Amino acid sequence: MSGIQRVINAVYRWLTERGLGADFRHILTVRGRRSGEPRSLPVDVLEVDGSRWLVSPYGIVPWVHNVRAAGELTLRRAGAETGWRATEVRGAEAVPVIRAYLRAVPVTRPYWEVTADSPEAEIVAAVPKHPVFRLVPP
Repeated sequence: MSGIQRVINAVYRWLTERGLGADFRHILTVRGRRSGEPRSLPVDVLEVDGSRWLVSPYGIVPWVHNVRAAGELTLRRAGAETGWRATEVRGAEAVPVIRAYLRAVPVTRPYWEVTADSPEAEIVAAVPKHPVFRLVPP
């Protein structure tokens, strides 16, 4: 993570902890797969078709490995914290989520090789590079 990314994450974290900024932004906390220590960072959680979703716009980053290993996480916003189980989805199931994500969080568009209007096959091909997790209560 670059110095600029650290600063941006710190700003988003500060805002999110106070309930400011985008309503879909939360602080993700997940147990580190190697250390076992909690790891936290700001993420964007969307509701699509009645389900909550976590998308990795920046690829297979450390939190993705940690969520895959732990299978559970907590989300916090403005002092409220909730636990979730995370199930990774692949293929066509992820397409409407990615389309919604790209429309809702335009700042991440440069990190994607597709757009919200790309053909389904192109978005399906992007799913392995941008993991998508369905969140359900524990």
